[in-house]
Amino acid sequence: MTRNERIFHAVLFELMALAIIVPAAALITGKGSSDLALVGIGLSLYTVVWNYIYNLYFDKWFGSNRADRSLAMRLGHTVGFEGGLIFISIPVIAWFLEITLLQALMLEAGFLVFFLFYATGFNWLYDKVQPFGKMRKLLV
Repeated sequence: MTRNERIFHAVLFELMALAIIVPAAALITGKGSSDLALVGIGLSLYTVVWNYIYNLYFDKWFGSNRADRSLAMRLGHTVGFEGGLIFISIPVIAWFLEITLLQALMLEAGFLVFFLFYATGFNWLYDKVQPFGKMRKLLV
């Protein structure tokens, strides 16, 4: 994956996730969509940087042939990625939404469950469809 495709992948991943999770979190928590959107955007910016670095090294360690990765490898990839985010997200969520660390942990648990399925499905579909290459061919 080239640098430009990694950036495209990360941005597409985050935009689609925000479109799903902000309205759902607003319904579940009773917090305003604007507050949740701000938290989501801030964490998404952090996540995009983490995504780029994590996937760069993951590909170096496990090979760049993403289309042939097993389900076990995809799940391991997702668990490792999410584990790297949890230490930042819980205190940020608690602080910004003015909730306890326990409440933030519970909210994060919901996000984790969502992202375990979302990331696995998104990355599988992305690798099969290869939207960056198709878009590039259309534009060139």
